[in-house]
Amino acid sequence: MTKMFTAIALLFAGLSANGQTTSVPVTETFGKIKKEDLELKNCDFEKDASAMVLFNKGSMYYNDDFSIVVEHHKRIKIFSEAGKKQGDIRIEYYGGNRFETITDIQAQVFNLRDGVTEVTKLDKKTIFIENIDKLQNAVVFSFPNVKAGSVVEYKYTETINSLGAIPDWFFQEKIPVRYSEFTTLIPEYFYFSVQQRVYTPFTVNEKKEKSRTIPSIGRTPMMFNETQHKLAMANVVSAPDEPFMTSVTDNMQAIYHHLTRYTGPSGFTRSYSDSWAKVGGILADDEDFGMQLKKKLSGEELIIAKAKALKTEQEKIIYLFNEVKANMKWNGIDRWYTNDGTNKSWEKKTGNSAEVNLVLYHLLKQSGVKAYPMVVSTRSHGKVNPAFSFLYQFNRAVVYIPVDSAKSYILDATSKYNTYSTIPSNLLNSYGLFVDKENKIYDLVFLKNTEPVRSVVMVMADIKPEGTMEGKVQISGTSYARLSSVEEYKEKGEKKYLEDLKKITTGLDITSLQTEGLDVDTVPFVQNIDFKMELSGSDKEYIYFNPNLMSSFGTNPFLSENRTTDIDLGHNDTYIISGFYKLPAGFKTETLPKSVVMSLPDDAISFKRYIEEKDGSVEIRYLINYKKSLFFKEDYEYFYGFYKKMFELINEQIVLKKS
Repeated sequence: MTKMFTAIALLFAGLSANGQTTSVPVTETFGKIKKEDLELKNCDFEKDASAMVLFNKGSMYYNDDFSIVVEHHKRIKIFSEAGKKQGDIRIEYYGGNRFETITDIQAQVFNLRDGVTEVTKLDKKTIFIENIDKLQNAVVFSFPNVKAGSVVEYKYTETINSLGAIPDWFFQEKIPVRYSEFTTLIPEYFYFSVQQRVYTPFTVNEKKEKSRTIPSIGRTPMMFNETQHKLAMANVVSAPDEPFMTSVTDNMQAIYHHLTRYTGPSGFTRSYSDSWAKVGGILADDEDFGMQLKKKLSGEELIIAKAKALKTEQEKIIYLFNEVKANMKWNGIDRWYTNDGTNKSWEKKTGNSAEVNLVLYHLLKQSGVKAYPMVVSTRSHGKVNPAFSFLYQFNRAVVYIPVDSAKSYILDATSKYNTYSTIPSNLLNSYGLFVDKENKIYDLVFLKNTEPVRSVVMVMADIKPEGTMEGKVQISGTSYARLSSVEEYKEKGEKKYLEDLKKITTGLDITSLQTEGLDVDTVPFVQNIDFKMELSGSDKEYIYFNPNLMSSFGTNPFLSENRTTDIDLGHNDTYIISGFYKLPAGFKTETLPKSVVMSLPDDAISFKRYIEEKDGSVEIRYLINYKKSLFFKEDYEYFYGFYKKMFELINEQIVLKKS
């Protein structure tokens, strides 16, 4: 039970936000609906939305046994065919050992037929309980008779066997929300830190005190005070989906509660997980994490013997990492805890991310490698906030190997494309918590890539008088540039890979492709390409061509003038694009772009273009260098302007005229 309590109860703490009180939409009782909501054709503050949450109401309180209870009531309007998926409901919860229960489910659909409200209640026989793993379950159901114009509503009661695991509440969702309200009623004995991650004012922000008496048999009734806090937002736009943002949940407006202390009527006080050391200690003693680390694996002796026979620690790491990648398959489920256990998963040759990587840790440790288990959060799950110590922030286990004061390895054997020396890209710019049980050291490590990723495109081409070009391109990449290209090439196959490569440049025809370093992690992946292409817009008098061929800088991903989320590019990069273009006989340059240098403040990103015409040829070189990978939304105005200008310069055409 400690694990489940920690995984849910250790929530964010921190800031409070100022609110203001205005008139608010009226929530309705279950089954009662206004005709104007059925007649509603669109969301008035987000016209193109396929659906809208009319209201989402949560009421949290403690029952007489001091378990947390949350009563949920939600109503959604469907505007179009695309919005019908909002009628498929999935409620995940920690049902293992009945830590959480979902009860009193009611659901129904409203439709307007010939001006008359038609109600279709959900048959409870169509509600299913899905067992995700030994801790997590999900209530799953779909509304019948859902179509454009429908309104669906459902309610249920969530009971949590915990003193402090108040669920997170999201005022913002992937569709617009007309009204969202969350009310907490907390006894005077419980002390919570609260983080309100919001950037629009609250429509309602009200607090008041209440008295309560819990009756008892054979003893004096218990009397105490409670604080009721109601927060609400109205007209909340849908959660953004912007290029190079982190997870959606990182950017939704929400409130989080973190239990820090309980002080009972007698004065007894207990603090809850107020440090990462406490969280690490919980992990170390957990039956599905720390207790799995020393469990023997069937047939491990032969593998460990081979590893110990290797001369260097690096050789052992490479051998064991590749052995686990080759012999175990990740089942696609991310967890920081094991479900079947390491031994059983090893026998089945499949497991969740914790099982795969804790097997790797065990083999490394038994082979004499100084390694530690670590819990991390993937990019899609969200960034770890180091200020708030709770296990719920993590969703994957990996292996941490400190090499020296400046270098460490993060091993993740869930993907066959991961390498031992490169931190997986979906873990970058967040924190991992490593567990050194022997020395009782548990600490956070910021996971970042310090070496710039190098991508190079080199073009040598002849331009023909008839307005065509042919030549050779060499594309090479290291680190993440290498890994992404290798994965794409192997997953798609060469035929589909070539088809997609052609789409990068209009009119391109690839006549041959040869690769180097495809299966050697320590060298760049090199693609040697022979090509021909039609130069669109050219005629007998003029030839137009863009010297930016087959690079990743064809289309600017930052086209919007406004930004609501921070930008996380993942890692620092260096891009070099160079070209040598031989001009056709009888033509000379009519328009030749100038050399130019520009940069963001502090040289966070710099762009340089060098261009020269000499001896009947044009030589051009672009150098784009990133010294930062994280940019705040508050600085987007400068970032946007820089990117706009950079893409204009990098895609500026050269014009040749017949002399």
